[in-house]
Amino acid sequence: MPFHPIVVHLPVALAILMPLVTIGLLLAWSRGLFQRRTWSIAIALQALLVGSGLLAMRTGEHDEERVEAVAGESVIEAHEEAAERFVYGGAAVLVLALAAGLIPRDRAARAVAALAATGTLVVVGLGYLTGESGGELVYRHGAASAFATDTGAGT
Repeated sequence: MPFHPIVVHLPVALAILMPLVTIGLLLAWSRGLFQRRTWSIAIALQALLVGSGLLAMRTGEHDEERVEAVAGESVIEAHEEAAERFVYGGAAVLVLALAAGLIPRDRAARAVAALAATGTLVVVGLGYLTGESGGELVYRHGAASAFATDTGAGT
């Protein structure tokens, strides 16, 4: 059983949740409902998104040769490039989130946090494109068949 299909769900789920989390935290921070250090929740979750995205890329690379025999190199390359854009986009948002947490002036920090929150929306789009190309690999090009075994079912 390949590990990649299991791992990819965490960064995708986080990508979907991060706009809600960052916008919610930013609004609460702006209204004085939370202390500024609460923004560290956004930093931690974005770091988890990037880390799990890197793990998903690594597990995908591990399965690449086997799937390439079934689906073809160009389709895999398209998925790999989409995944790289997704993870690098997530890393850029992480840098912004970290900067927002480190900037000493509160107003400037909130402005950078707003950029980070906007960036999470871009990452959702990049995650969608990555998932779409992964789904195409599985459902259109039969990538899952690279791991299928004949169990003798059908008796």
